[in-house]
Amino acid sequence: MNKNLILALTLIFTLSTTLSGMAMSHEKMDHGSMENHRSMEKHASMNHDSMEMAGDTAMLGNVIQENVKAMAHLKDVQAAMTKMDMKETHHFMVMFVNSATGEPIEHGSAALKIVSPSGIESGPVKLMGMQGHFGADITLNEKGNYTFTVGTKLADGEKRQFQFTHILR
Repeated sequence: MNKNLILALTLIFTLSTTLSGMAMSHEKMDHGSMENHRSMEKHASMNHDSMEMAGDTAMLGNVIQENVKAMAHLKDVQAAMTKMDMKETHHFMVMFVNSATGEPIEHGSAALKIVSPSGIESGPVKLMGMQGHFGADITLNEKGNYTFTVGTKLADGEKRQFQFTHILR
């Protein structure tokens, strides 16, 4: 096997394992308690745009469209990708849940369009289903404000769009 392919598969496995662990810890939550609901309401009311998280991951925010909540994150993977002679700089990931029940939505299709700080719009990037989220490795090579538009056709067959922004410094 090609050395770059092995390294890429290792990176994907590592990301999947991390997100799987996050999903498992989420499953253990008591979704019925009042304390948990208050905590979720407080969390939802916060401004999450570009909030930095552990491991060079930024939460891009939450958007609700027609009973589906999309939660997007952007992880800086440039150092790992550079070691594999790859040009991608970030991993974009989005998770979907039914906003009424909190149940994860893992089936369907999703694609991403990116508008760079200089106003150039990318073609659609297919987001692959990965252990509870949809994601893709992307290249963000300008400093400034990016707009991410996620188009979906999830398991219910409805088409939806979710928009997020992030300032790359």
